[in-house]
Amino acid sequence: MNAIPGNVFSRRLDMALPVADGARGLWIEDRDGNRYLDASGGPLVVNVGHGREEIARAMYDQVLRCDYVHPTMFTTRAVEDLAKALAAHAPPGIGRFYFLSGGGEAVETAIKLARQIHLENGRSGRIRLISRWKSYHGLTLGALAATGRTTFRAPFAPLLTEVEHIPAPYCLRCSFGSTYPECGLRCALALEETIQNLGPDTVSAFLAETVSGATIAAVPPPPGYFPLVRRICDRYGVLLILDEVLCGFGRTGRWFASEHYDVVPDIVTMGKGLAGGTIALSAAAVRDSHFEAIRNGSGGFVHGGTFSHHSVAAAAGLAVIGIMEREGLVERVARLGEVLGKKLRAALADHPNVGEVRGIGFLWGVEFVKDRKSLQPFARGEKFVERLWRNVMARGVQLYRSTGLAGIDGDALVIGPPYIIEEDQLDLVVTALAEGLEQTLA
Repeated sequence: MNAIPGNVFSRRLDMALPVADGARGLWIEDRDGNRYLDASGGPLVVNVGHGREEIARAMYDQVLRCDYVHPTMFTTRAVEDLAKALAAHAPPGIGRFYFLSGGGEAVETAIKLARQIHLENGRSGRIRLISRWKSYHGLTLGALAATGRTTFRAPFAPLLTEVEHIPAPYCLRCSFGSTYPECGLRCALALEETIQNLGPDTVSAFLAETVSGATIAAVPPPPGYFPLVRRICDRYGVLLILDEVLCGFGRTGRWFASEHYDVVPDIVTMGKGLAGGTIALSAAAVRDSHFEAIRNGSGGFVHGGTFSHHSVAAAAGLAVIGIMEREGLVERVARLGEVLGKKLRAALADHPNVGEVRGIGFLWGVEFVKDRKSLQPFARGEKFVERLWRNVMARGVQLYRSTGLAGIDGDALVIGPPYIIEEDQLDLVVTALAEGLEQTLA
């Protein structure tokens, strides 16, 4: 393997990465003059487009006004205004926002917050967390313990705390061999069974992605799934944490993905597009009643971080919300998301090596298979999606890879463009994907 120049401990150690030299709107240009349509917003991060001057000005002004204060000593107008702006779009009762940097931090915060809510209410025995297989919640050890992606977990298994996992609502590859709706939502009923097996008085929370993200490539839950999950959680006094770091903040055509499924969580996490990719910003939001339980109990959340509630990051987030509101971008995603889905299905749904085209809003996945009838995946050793990704990239379109959908095998690409994309540019994306697929299979 050739040496990689420089001193950076890169995210990719198997190749020298192209050097991005500029990014504006939908496009990234590398140092050699190649241009790429960023049709996944990186890892579903860039939502209002690259290089937005409004965000840059807001951050610049905030640095000069008040760049950093410790959140145990001061608050700032930027932080207060961002929380107020988010509350205006949040599900009913979700009114308090704890700001952090990355999505993994937000998930760790949510897990700890659930535990303290139980402590403040005299339920000290509730220590167990339940999450789902084929999920992603972050790579810090607490979030990784909840994550259900095997390849990420396996090297660090001895370090992980105990978290129970149940099957994801992944109808194409149902863990129970059933078909919706005849299945009776067996994947949701597995939550109740697991709570009973663990002992209801020991379970703190159930953590789930509202729409499954990169790990199984954009799988919306079947109708009725989350209302049943909410009823089960309420029946046993278990808190519901929805992870919307990837699927929230307009990505599905609603401000919060939970709005599609008639469910209000106890805690919801957000991140990625919260600052449009310009700076690290995430949040854990909680119901007002839970916030009051903590405030009136011990008087404080046993948690914190040097860069939590950061004023410059908050200014960026506030600018992004302003752009989304003024330009009607969430409504735009709802409208053009249906168009994107139709174009993807028309081009790929009947292909003999496509297992499924699925998604919602600007969060779509295409799963590739070796045999369509049996859904036999390509073996991981074939590196199918890596080759496909390179062929699509060579056509000037960037998408996001997903692997391990069927055990350790399985391949998919995720399409999640910035919300400003035009319909003719959607055609460029779909054409590049279809042509890249044929080249890869040739």
